Amino acid sequence: MNERWLCTALIVVMISLPALGQKKEQDRVANAGKVMQEIVNIPDDIPQDVLDKADCVVVLPSVLKFAIGLGGSYGRGVMTCRGGKDFKGPWGAPSMMALEGGSFGLQLGGQATDFVLLLMSPRSAENILVSKVKLGGDVSAAAGPVGRTASAETDVTLRAEILSYSRSRGLFAGISLAGSTLRADNDANTNLYGKSVTAQDIVFKRAVAAPPSAELLLSTLNKKSPRNKSKD
Repeated sequence: MNERWLCTALIVVMISLPALGQKKEQDRVANAGKVMQEIVNIPDDIPQDVLDKADCVVVLPSVLKFAIGLGGSYGRGVMTCRGGKDFKGPWGAPSMMALEGGSFGLQLGGQATDFVLLLMSPRSAENILVSKVKLGGDVSAAAGPVGRTASAETDVTLRAEILSYSRSRGLFAGISLAGSTLRADNDANTNLYGKSVTAQDIVFKRAVAAPPSAELLLSTLNKKSPRNKSKD
């Protein structure tokens, strides 16, 4: 009797785990959409001409910075890119992403921060899709300019392949994430889409349709920045 009960319980667990993993990733995608919508609706948000020149956007809700003395960060989120090899199409199905890294300095307690990263070159997007990259090392990264009247035609934005922003306690600002690493999270992609699929296939081959949980994220970006103006 006990053995039969144990076998039944194990079967239930094995059936439930994929569903729980999928729900977790769906919630992450939905939260990324909420973060993006809220940020583009604040008075001093990402400059329009900066967003219009981005090939991909990474949204990492509630990244946790931790430790005292030696800081660190750990976050999971999503990346969506404009469609096609030339990144000229509409914003497409999200790929799950992971941010990891460390920073020196005094950081008391844990503090959750939303991060938004703009990938400003095809090279930065392609590198992140295939391997872990170090921000400020493998790809150039800088704090992004803030304010609707700010311009993308500045030295920092012209040089940087990735521009980063943070929102914490209601304050939105450009922030440097140099030293952190960013990579595709293909295990999370498997959870989200219910099958093994790589970040490259999601972005370049349109191997899967965007899940319903991505509706807010994609509609916000397609409304705010429907066309890539990086070559204009």
